[in-house]
Amino acid sequence: LFVNQLMMNLNRQRLLYPSLSRRRWVWDSDEIRDMEIPENVAVFITKSFDRLPLDVLSALCVLSCFGKSVDVHLIHLLEIEIQIPLIDPLHIAVTESVLGKRNGDKEFYFLHDKLQEAAYSMIQPEICPLQHFRYGLAIGQVAVREEDDKLLITAVEQMNLGGPKACVDG
Repeated sequence: LFVNQLMMNLNRQRLLYPSLSRRRWVWDSDEIRDMEIPENVAVFITKSFDRLPLDVLSALCVLSCFGKSVDVHLIHLLEIEIQIPLIDPLHIAVTESVLGKRNGDKEFYFLHDKLQEAAYSMIQPEICPLQHFRYGLAIGQVAVREEDDKLLITAVEQMNLGGPKACVDG
């Protein structure tokens, strides 16, 4: 993952690119040597998120709350319920090699566990339980309305992840 992300980063910065006239890869050794490359993969990945638009980062944070992979239908329902764009930004994350799609494009998945961890770590720890609870409530409403047991289980899982910290004394 680290090498793959590094190579894509070098290509984006035009420090490593294919030359059609030379029929080989070309690179700028001096610029690459002068780059600060973190030894920690998680730090490198988190920094690579800096190039992504805010709506993509927000959608990745939401997706990360559900684990390594999520059904596109669930994300679509959540997008409607919480009224935050998710599907289009997640498609951008696919083109940026953060996410992939599988099962006939019915599922988004993080290309590596570290990418999911990095997206999840962008959520402030004090807000994280509230987010899980919010997503659980939103999905729960749909589950009850559609009488969908699978969605109900997902809703309860999210509310459980919210835990007692999601409850506010008023």
